Amino acid sequence: MTAIPNRTATGGLDTAALQALDAAHHLHPFTHHGELAAKGVRIVTKGEGVWLTDSEGNEILDGMAGLWCVNVGYGRTELAEAAYAQMQELPYYNTFFQTTHVPAIALAATVARLAPGDLDHVFFAGSGSEANDTNIRLVRHYWAEMGKPGKRVIISRRNAYHGSTLGGASLGGMQAMHGQGGLPIPDVVHIDQPAWFAEGGEMSPEEFGIARARQLEAKIAEVGAENVAAFIAEPVQGAGGVIVPPDSYWPEVKRILAEHEILFIADEVITGFGRTGHWFGSEGYGLAPDIMTIAKGLSSGYQPIGGSIVSTRIAEVLNEAGEFFHGYTYSGHPVACAVASENLRIMEEERVVDHVHDVAGPYLAEKWGALADHPLVGEAVSKGLMASLALTPDKAARAPFAGPVGEAGFITREISFGNNLIMRHVGDRMIIAPPLVITPDEIDLLIERAVRTLDMAHDKLRAEGMLKAA
Repeated sequence: MTAIPNRTATGGLDTAALQALDAAHHLHPFTHHGELAAKGVRIVTKGEGVWLTDSEGNEILDGMAGLWCVNVGYGRTELAEAAYAQMQELPYYNTFFQTTHVPAIALAATVARLAPGDLDHVFFAGSGSEANDTNIRLVRHYWAEMGKPGKRVIISRRNAYHGSTLGGASLGGMQAMHGQGGLPIPDVVHIDQPAWFAEGGEMSPEEFGIARARQLEAKIAEVGAENVAAFIAEPVQGAGGVIVPPDSYWPEVKRILAEHEILFIADEVITGFGRTGHWFGSEGYGLAPDIMTIAKGLSSGYQPIGGSIVSTRIAEVLNEAGEFFHGYTYSGHPVACAVASENLRIMEEERVVDHVHDVAGPYLAEKWGALADHPLVGEAVSKGLMASLALTPDKAARAPFAGPVGEAGFITREISFGNNLIMRHVGDRMIIAPPLVITPDEIDLLIERAVRTLDMAHDKLRAEGMLKAA
């Protein structure tokens, strides 16, 4: 076994040696390991602002902020210093057994202040996946304490993403994940997503939004309102392809939930902490969640932390209900909380959310929207600093490709990586979510590389006879 001899960027090993070591021992998330071992993993060694450097010295514009999370950008020494200071003082203690510590107290208070409405209480977890597992337990426990133990069913949406634990993946609606491990777990059901471009048919976006919202009403009637505990949804679907719902969708969903005594869980793991140009995506749609799932931008990814922000209505029931038999070893980890608090201080003092709302978001919307004129693009949408392109061989018909779903997207992604732009593909949609501190000049570079990528992908797909509609 080869050992890395020191803690320098590459440990003194060249790229090929590091790739071999990785292939020999490292199992990656969401990866075909045989293909990766044959190809060789890309090794990232440094980050600064919106830029990454790999082991070959390439400078890469990170159009995905890591995994939607590095909101304040890379290289913020304040966050490293906050972690170091906290590790020296109290590197770990739990929040079980009627005990707490200052970092957890301070972060909970800050999150409650920033959250909309009466979302005033925080249950910490280590990730968004864990937080959504908490939410399953939480809503069922709440209704049992309210004398309605039959309200156990949670309604979600197909192609939604709510994590990859058993509970989180069950709440999510991704069929590939459900096909591994016997998912979903009982009492989780799904309705269709509000994806007009791919699924709207002849309906206008407004008609389609109402129709998809009313699937929720139909599912409630099918299951029985007396059995439904909650509806969970992302304000804008992220990992499903940056699906921005039609304007008619959320008002109708709000009406339906209010009429049937059903809790609303807003999964803001991606849309929270400035991504949409508001502190939380729910604010931009006038939503009033009972529970909000948070993670990612809470610490800008510098430490693993997530949580569930809970309304006063639910917290008051928990206060009277006796012990809630649930928690994690790292719930409210002091180092993670200290880093998250410093991250939120930076965001407030540097007015990062205002930058997204007033500067970067509108500028990206203008430049990104113009990509709809490209012959390979059927739709170009954005919300704040998350955006997507629908690739199509037939713009007028909004047609999918004749080949396997995602093949054109994968080709485009590989070309984008070759152009030193990290742009992800979900099926045949290309998506971005850059750090929130990205400047207009850097957006220009992102767009320049995206256009080059689309041109090259269009040429390759045409040369290989893949520009055919299904």
